[in-house]
Amino acid sequence: MDLDVCFIFGAGEYYDEVPAIPRGAYVIAADGGVDHTEPLGITPDAVIGDFDSAADDFAETSRYGDVMRLPSEKDDTDMFAAVKLGWAHGARRFHIFGGLGGRLDHTLANMQLLAQISRHAGIGLLHGDGMMATAITDATLSFPAWRLPQGVGRMVSVFAHSDAASHVSIRGLKYEVDDAQLRNTRALGVSNEFRDGVDALVTVGDGTLVVTYPTAAPEPTWHTSRAEEGPDALGAINTHVSHLLAR
Repeated sequence: MDLDVCFIFGAGEYYDEVPAIPRGAYVIAADGGVDHTEPLGITPDAVIGDFDSAADDFAETSRYGDVMRLPSEKDDTDMFAAVKLGWAHGARRFHIFGGLGGRLDHTLANMQLLAQISRHAGIGLLHGDGMMATAITDATLSFPAWRLPQGVGRMVSVFAHSDAASHVSIRGLKYEVDDAQLRNTRALGVSNEFRDGVDALVTVGDGTLVVTYPTAAPEPTWHTSRAEEGPDALGAINTHVSHLLAR
């Protein structure tokens, strides 16, 4: 069983990839993501959100037992609430579907969410249209060697998410660096490439990187120097209306 893995389904765009959910993984539908799980043959363990993007009758007639309804005027996105729920259940690796495409602001929020997860010694993997996105903080992301099939993309890009990311090393890709610094105002690490049959790694000693790579690549392993954090590390799920509302 894979109890430390959580699969989250959002309301964004879905592509040709068919999710392969390991036995024992915790599965959450975030708001309108619940409308995508049934066509995929997936039954979520929990459903969470304010249900402003779910089917009209969902809030009234739900077949799911574990449903958490949230106010629409809250501080966290429904996707962040789903991550908090998965984290509280022990997950530290998150596969997120339906988190790209659709609304640009939600896409940007989910990229920030990847960074938030990484800064608490977890990892989020955001599935897109033939590409993946993840974030690492004070960590190493390692890809095993693989034979690139004909016509499969090999592009890997590395961006600084924090203002500065220091002690960055990239090995096994077409362009290699050792102990470099990247800043979030210059896309110096864009459009690198996997090499056929060569192990590859991306390391950052101080800061946060966002890494994008093809969905067809083997799932990377990651190791962080950050201390493991407990079930309350991400904070409580927002179940009340935001106090930031103008009165």
